[in-house]
Amino acid sequence: MNDKAPGWKKGQSGNPRGRPKGSRNKATLLAIAAMEGELTDVVKVVIDAAKGGDMAAARLVVDKLIPTTRERPLSIALPDVTSVDDCATAQAKVLAAVATGEILPGEGETLAGLIEHQRRSLETSDLAARMTALEEQFKERGRA
Repeated sequence: MNDKAPGWKKGQSGNPRGRPKGSRNKATLLAIAAMEGELTDVVKVVIDAAKGGDMAAARLVVDKLIPTTRERPLSIALPDVTSVDDCATAQAKVLAAVATGEILPGEGETLAGLIEHQRRSLETSDLAARMTALEEQFKERGRA
């Protein structure tokens, strides 16, 4: 094998620091330069087409021009969930809120999941307390 072969050494990057943050691709820069000053006109044309019934333009407007809302604050009256029985009551309230349209099904599913996590946590705490009590009883019987 020739030690003076051209190219990079195995395991060594040609650009160890990587691409600088904020730098843009040449194609992106060219597209921006080509549309500079015309972007407003392009957006107006797309919006006009959407208003005229062009569903592809409408989808473009909704998908690209209107920011997507991922989550929203919810205002739903739930009981304090401090026992397993409270979890069932809270789950029923969430289901009723979804059924009446007060909250969206996805939001209801998220709330139901949170309530389920709380139920599991309460059950785990209850089981730990019961095990501790049984261990204490076993120790007391062993001494007697």
